[in-house]
Amino acid sequence: MLKGVISLQDLYNIFSNVRIRDVIDILIVAIVLYKLLSLIKETRAEQLTKGIVVLLVLTKLSEWAKFYTINWILDNAMTVGTLAILIVFQPELRRGLEYIGRSSFLKKSLIEVRGESLTKVVEEMVDAVASLSRQKIGALIVIERQTGLNEVAETGTRIDGLVSSDLLINIFIPNTPLHDGAVIIKEDRVKAAACFLPLTDSSNVSKELGTRHRAALGISERSDSLSIIVSEETGSISIAENGTISRYLDTKTLRQILTDMYKPEEDKQTFITKWRLKNGQGKE
Repeated sequence: MLKGVISLQDLYNIFSNVRIRDVIDILIVAIVLYKLLSLIKETRAEQLTKGIVVLLVLTKLSEWAKFYTINWILDNAMTVGTLAILIVFQPELRRGLEYIGRSSFLKKSLIEVRGESLTKVVEEMVDAVASLSRQKIGALIVIERQTGLNEVAETGTRIDGLVSSDLLINIFIPNTPLHDGAVIIKEDRVKAAACFLPLTDSSNVSKELGTRHRAALGISERSDSLSIIVSEETGSISIAENGTISRYLDTKTLRQILTDMYKPEEDKQTFITKWRLKNGQGKE
């Protein structure tokens, strides 16, 4: 065999030394990296990560080429940059920790609405959204799930009232004190109104989408909440979840999504994913 060419015997020796625990170790690392890449996909962290990889490559290249000055600068920049990375990536780190916290092995069902109570909550929300849609009154309703939204609720006015169509409609009537902002719903209660939400970090959002839709996407990127948006211009109904948005829903679809959401069973796919697969929609 020529020098530098790996023989079959060399390959056999390599694989013969691989243990089951090594395979498991590699699979765990691969899964963790995949999950991390999924979390930062289409966010500003994706571009920052690419920049960090480029700096690491340049640092190693400067070391090999013996460019001592450049290597010293890059090496120290990476050392000091560790703290800067923690600050810059704070939203993504928080999102990742929340993702771990609501993983299936730690998750407990927080929504225990059953039977007639479930049907009533869903119908009240659907009736309110349908009425607001017909009147072309803008609305943004955020339904809290595993990730707590107390910080968001504190930016608005506490309500703590049972979910009802009359209450939701009255909140969003134009020129009333609470109409501007989002409503936070937890289980069967309206937690707060006139809340301020973070806008999305994604650069791939359609320019057709207004502030309500961008805010709904923003909160869905930072939590596992489900948001219902009613467009003020067209009256169309949209839903945002997990950093994606689906538009032009009818009340029948909305009712089914909400009914599924309040069920205690854990679904492998998100509600939007199932709806989009069924209807063949792409990402907005």
